[in-house]
Amino acid sequence: MAVAGGGTIAGIGFTVSLLVATLAFDGRRLEEAKLGILSAGLGAALITWLLFRATALLPRRLRIRALLGTAEPLVDLYVDVDPERDHLRGSIDAPVTVVEYGDFECPYCGMAEPVVRELIRDFGDVRYVWRHLPLSDVHPHAQLAAEAAEAAADQGAFWEMHDLLFDHQDALRTDDLIAYAEQLGLDVERFTNDLREHAGATRVAEDVDTADLSGVSGTPTFFVNGRRHYGAYDIAALSAAVRAAGARASLATIS
Repeated sequence: MAVAGGGTIAGIGFTVSLLVATLAFDGRRLEEAKLGILSAGLGAALITWLLFRATALLPRRLRIRALLGTAEPLVDLYVDVDPERDHLRGSIDAPVTVVEYGDFECPYCGMAEPVVRELIRDFGDVRYVWRHLPLSDVHPHAQLAAEAAEAAADQGAFWEMHDLLFDHQDALRTDDLIAYAEQLGLDVERFTNDLREHAGATRVAEDVDTADLSGVSGTPTFFVNGRRHYGAYDIAALSAAVRAAGARASLATIS
């Protein structure tokens, strides 16, 4: 129905039609052409309104099916989420999964972070996944910060470190990271050794590889149920993407 509505509304193309008619005709034929063009535009608008009005009156289940269709959506995320490996927030069985490729030193990721928190709070049926993509060429401390998050993860404190790193994006040097580990009550000696030996580098590199395979080159980049999210990543845009993904997931369950 969405495609059908897009097709009917495309009947309103009077600007170019009037130009062509003006170049091709004159006199009575031009007047007839203008009348036809304007009538077609009015008819297209009326048919589109009727189509969507009829769709709105359908029961919810049929309306979702009519608007979204039954075809399987294309998946842009090359490597599926693995609950045993990926860092997850939210319900593990949630029907909607939001994956973010991010960089702890990226200011845009910092702006997106409160939006993600609000999204998780507003939608109880969303699970959020963080994957590393440190852009070391522009953010010199991003790689070490990512490894610090993995060192904290080895002690069961990934998300606590994740939040601290975003709260202090301007302080990501080694001494700062060790101070955060101490603040979280981690085994500081073990944490420091992990940083010195770059124990988390392999794990970070794996995330970077999945980003490359998924065509990701910048941060933040979001995927909602495997589909890449384009455009703004404010709460309104991400909420709309989550609602659409939830509707598709509901449709798949119905099917």
